[in-house]
Amino acid sequence: MNIIRGRRRRQRGQAVLEYVILIVVVALAALFVLANFSDRLRSMVTGVTVTLGGQEDDSMSKSSIEIVQELDQTGADYGTNN
Repeated sequence: MNIIRGRRRRQRGQAVLEYVILIVVVALAALFVLANFSDRLRSMVTGVTVTLGGQEDDSMSKSSIEIVQELDQTGADYGTNN
């Protein structure tokens, strides 16, 4: 009886580990996609915003790397009117 309980515990632990590995792989894939396509995604979102009646901001003239460098220099309050 104890052998069966031990096997079930190991199987549950293995299933949890498999889910954790799957979540890590999905998160890494999402980071890879965002890192490689961030400028394109930002331009697509801006295009949709302008189409729906919004205003295009000046961040479209900069690359993602330039924006991150400015955030590093100015802090997290980039673009807010304080």
